[in-house]
Amino acid sequence: MKLLKKLSFLSLIGLMFANFAFAQTLVSPFEMISHKKTSHIHMEDGKEIKGSIKKLDRKKGLIEEVKIKTEDGKKMVLETDKISHMYLPESGLGKLAKEMEFSSDATQWNSKDIDRHFMNDGYAYFEKMEVQLKKKKRTLILQLLNPDFADKIRIYHDPFAAETASFGVAGVKLAGGDDKSYYVSLDGKTAFKLQRKDFEKTDMFKKMFGDNEEIMKKYGDKILWKNFVECVYEYSK
Repeated sequence: MKLLKKLSFLSLIGLMFANFAFAQTLVSPFEMISHKKTSHIHMEDGKEIKGSIKKLDRKKGLIEEVKIKTEDGKKMVLETDKISHMYLPESGLGKLAKEMEFSSDATQWNSKDIDRHFMNDGYAYFEKMEVQLKKKKRTLILQLLNPDFADKIRIYHDPFAAETASFGVAGVKLAGGDDKSYYVSLDGKTAFKLQRKDFEKTDMFKKMFGDNEEIMKKYGDKILWKNFVECVYEYSK
């Protein structure tokens, strides 16, 4: 009984902390898909395809094709260049983490193009974005990590980014480590890979936040990677 009470207490502390930290954190990168819940794929031609994802074909960590079984039993292979965006349901702890991340403060949601109800229900949001990869531009399907404050600056998961340390309570991971790089789009323009070493340079910081006097005054004298998400959050508000 004492052990049960201790675990319940730690779980409560974890939920409280997650809700407190909500405003300035990114969602957890997509891990495992749920085959029980319906996925929602929105195509470039305006059609919505609903069904169960059978497989996400990837190449070098990036989604190339989506294999889905529709609600009427039809099997389809969807090329990513024909997909506009999609809501994919996560299973297990991934879903729990997202419920904790979004349930606390719905009034702060300011991304008008993303359905908050899907996010509250443990879905991951992916969308098409043109990305500058070295000297070439490619159109990719990427997971958006700041769906609740993405109107001005959109932060996407980099599948190859190494993480810094993370921490947990009672063996449950509450907050993911900070990735050392992301794909970032400013005002809907072509996304670029943002690494820690680049962000901490004055020129890059000015490129992203130079038109906001408060952020430049608060963070500009000592630019730190650990403040990146906080800066984006405050800039969006």
